[in-house]
Amino acid sequence: MVDYSGVSRQTIHNYTTMGLIRESRWTDGGHRLYDQSAFRRLDQIAELRGRRKSLGFIREHFAKLDNPA
Repeated sequence: MVDYSGVSRQTIHNYTTMGLIRESRWTDGGHRLYDQSAFRRLDQIAELRGRRKSLGFIREHFAKLDNPA
């Protein structure tokens, strides 16, 4: 994912820990694997960060998208 996303391994880890992106499965060796939705999310995060939105704002934004009331 790091090779294709343009963000660091640490950033991917942080975004996963924060719940901004989700791994789709794990390898037998314990590596996270991501599907296409994670790349779309990374693009959305980059766009929002480019508009100077905080990670807290982005987390709330995605929470609303993922769990509409």
